Amino acid sequence: MKKLKKDPLNLIIIGVAGQGNVVISMLTCNALLREGYLVTFGQTYGANQRGGPVMNYVRVSQEIQCSPLLPDGTADVILALEPVEALRMLAKYGNPNVTTIVNPRPIISIDAARGDSPYPDLDTLTQAIKDLSAKTWLINATEEAQKLGNPIVANVILAGALIGSGILPLDKKAMETELRERFPRAIDLNMRAFNRGIELVSA
Repeated sequence: MKKLKKDPLNLIIIGVAGQGNVVISMLTCNALLREGYLVTFGQTYGANQRGGPVMNYVRVSQEIQCSPLLPDGTADVILALEPVEALRMLAKYGNPNVTTIVNPRPIISIDAARGDSPYPDLDTLTQAIKDLSAKTWLINATEEAQKLGNPIVANVILAGALIGSGILPLDKKAMETELRERFPRAIDLNMRAFNRGIELVSA
């Protein structure tokens, strides 16, 4: 078992319903459990439909079983499938040492579509994310998934970026086991997506 960089290590995986952030969370939690870590998973969500935010909290320790929700200001990593959701999580859980991994493709929320809350300028939004993070990776996961022939694997690309960042005590082999169990009929596509995510944070 590799030593954690921080104990507990707090990860938030945020997106809107339908983007696949729950899959990323399950792959990550299962791999961590296989490696012998104590893992706590929590989830909160807004409208349970496409367009509603889904927040997954993963807390990892070698010593204690943590509570499922994070105290404010204690995120170590925020993996966001949507940039506004990344900024929202940074405002509540961010701190000077937080790392963010963000898919910068906007998903217009129900409120924004109605005109109640206009979507911010993307350049301004991504700069704000960078300003609030110690390190930021902008991973164009949707675009990369389309290049692979299936936009649905954008979440697996982001899972690869998370592992490739080196923040979690997991390597490619540990996640490959989970991917093979989760996607036995589409393992080739998902491994290509996962490997592409690793490449994007290593470039």
